[in-house]
Amino acid sequence: MPRINLLPWREEERKRRQREFGVAMAAAVVAGVAVVMLTMFAYSQMIDNQKARNQRLEDEIAVLQKSIEEIDGLERQKERLLARMEIIDQLQKSRPEIVHLFDEVARELPEGVYLTGVKQTGSRIEIRGVAQSSTRVSALMRQFDASEWLADPEVQRVETTQSGASRQAEFIVYVKQVGTGEDMEDME
Repeated sequence: MPRINLLPWREEERKRRQREFGVAMAAAVVAGVAVVMLTMFAYSQMIDNQKARNQRLEDEIAVLQKSIEEIDGLERQKERLLARMEIIDQLQKSRPEIVHLFDEVARELPEGVYLTGVKQTGSRIEIRGVAQSSTRVSALMRQFDASEWLADPEVQRVETTQSGASRQAEFIVYVKQVGTGEDMEDME
């Protein structure tokens, strides 16, 4: 029987398998690196997209914040304008009151009483004057008490002084004005 040496063939087969294994290993390493690189690229793209969305949201939030500040400014301006309108409305309603006040004081002033000053603070009115006697001041107080535009008269001071041959009474009287803007609307 002839002897056939199969060793070189096995040797060549082993080398071919090692080469194929080396090529497969290299291909697997290249494929693994490619998969890792593609995965990293995909995640990088997703992160960039998310950052772009976040930046857009932040920009929109800044625009909305600016709009909110403008709206707040307009609200404050509206409140100031409404307050001014209310003050103007109150002044407009109280406009005829001063006419009624002077008319009422002139009507209620008894003979022999002369006014030297009138000062109003809110609804409280300070009336200074000179009367021929203190009984005339009492008559003035009764007139003011009966008035529909004046109320709560109170005397702060009545002082009798000598002026030449005659005597006179200097006085300070406080009264409250009634008939504010709300009452004026009821009367009209």
